[in-house]
Amino acid sequence: MGNANLYALMKERFPADPEQPCLLHPGGGVVTYRMLDAQSARIANVLADAGCQVGDRIAAQVEKSAAALCTYLACLRAGFVYLPLNTGYQPREVAYFLDDAKPRAIVCSPAARNSIAPIAPAGATVFTLDERGDGTLCDAANGAGDRFETVARAPGDLASILYTSGTTGRSKGAMLSHRNLASNAKTLVDCWGFTAADVLYHALPIYHVHGLFVATHCVLLSGGRMWFCPKFDVAEARRLLPRSTAMMGVPTFYTRLLGDGAFSRDDCRSIRLFVSGSAPLLPETFAQFELVTGQRILERYGMTETGMITSNPLDGERIGGTVGLPLPGVQVRVMSEEGQPMPANETGGIEVQGPNVFAGYWQMPEKTAEEFTADGWFRTGDMGRLLDNGYLQIVGRAKDMIISGGLNVYPKEIEELIDALPGVVESAVVGIPHPDFGEAVTAVVVAKPAAGVTPEGVIAALRPQLAGFKMPKQVHVVADLPRNAMGKVQKNLLRQRYASQ
Repeated sequence: MGNANLYALMKERFPADPEQPCLLHPGGGVVTYRMLDAQSARIANVLADAGCQVGDRIAAQVEKSAAALCTYLACLRAGFVYLPLNTGYQPREVAYFLDDAKPRAIVCSPAARNSIAPIAPAGATVFTLDERGDGTLCDAANGAGDRFETVARAPGDLASILYTSGTTGRSKGAMLSHRNLASNAKTLVDCWGFTAADVLYHALPIYHVHGLFVATHCVLLSGGRMWFCPKFDVAEARRLLPRSTAMMGVPTFYTRLLGDGAFSRDDCRSIRLFVSGSAPLLPETFAQFELVTGQRILERYGMTETGMITSNPLDGERIGGTVGLPLPGVQVRVMSEEGQPMPANETGGIEVQGPNVFAGYWQMPEKTAEEFTADGWFRTGDMGRLLDNGYLQIVGRAKDMIISGGLNVYPKEIEELIDALPGVVESAVVGIPHPDFGEAVTAVVVAKPAAGVTPEGVIAALRPQLAGFKMPKQVHVVADLPRNAMGKVQKNLLRQRYASQ
């Protein structure tokens, strides 16, 4: 049996000419496949020299850069387990991940080193890396060898751990194997028709599934190229789209393009594929984009724990308001609360099975067992229905989660911080529809009489403790929260009450 290491698969599919470009920098400059291979080898050698061994976790909280991508590739080829962390996480949040995963090495920005070093596990080495590729990691790599033999890995061996919070407030580390990532990547390349001729406009962050796995894997497994942009910018997107063949984005990207009055069909003349994911695409956005550009966005559905699950077809009808058909090799079913299959067009819990489904949650066997059915299907926590034509439609979330700008926000974590503030009795955090972010985080706070709790004070207290994307866009101080007969807070009523605000 061959080496199941995902990097070995990538290397097999690199262009025959290694001088072909892989990463294109918007301001000029190119990283070739040869450079990518050599730099990832150097970083793998640096990490190995620092004492990292096969199976060790390597945490990275760094800005998007070629060196950051090479760090991920280095971990794959050396058999380390890559642990990407959102760059918006504050030290309080990072401390939990480091304590839970106990990485052998941590890569952070130079500015964050003084806050990371005190919370690093005993024996962990802290390296620095900034968006320009400067820092102690690349300094060490400059003196390291540019060859590294890719470590043999079995299909089920861990490749990455991605943390996804839960409604209990405790973050869970989803364990993704080389097989999980490879099977999903090969399927997407085939289903979305990626070839060496493709140029992907890539403006997503590379600390979550969409930007790190879906986008980069499609390029690396097809030998194509990508504009590697630090962030999404409408003006830059309009400049680069005519020099691209595909774009992947969150719905916010598309609403912002449409919000630019000059954006037109001419900007998209070379694009063969627009993909949207990470949050629901509003049917109005789907329809307006087609009206302006003549192109239908391909919406798909996935999760941290599963990679991509369904997709509207490349060739075939793309239906707005649906996330398409199950991908080849992936099975999807919709079940009642009693565990019975729901008829077509009826709503139930979405469950999934396939080689893309994760192994479980890091050091949480009880939680893992809870999220899988007795016959081995993963409960996504999303509610949906399979239509007569087999397309899946997401209708809501069973779990109390908010998706803001394509990023998951779990209300319990924010509620616990607000409830601990002086003068606060209790709080409820909900997502309110927002034209740009999809959902805006909104906090409703009950305060003690004359306690002096204000929206501004709540925001100021939360800011040092939460990543920016989790921060409430609005805070409302009220006398009480609506409850049902059982005393449970009726968040649906709060969503309705503040929807227009």
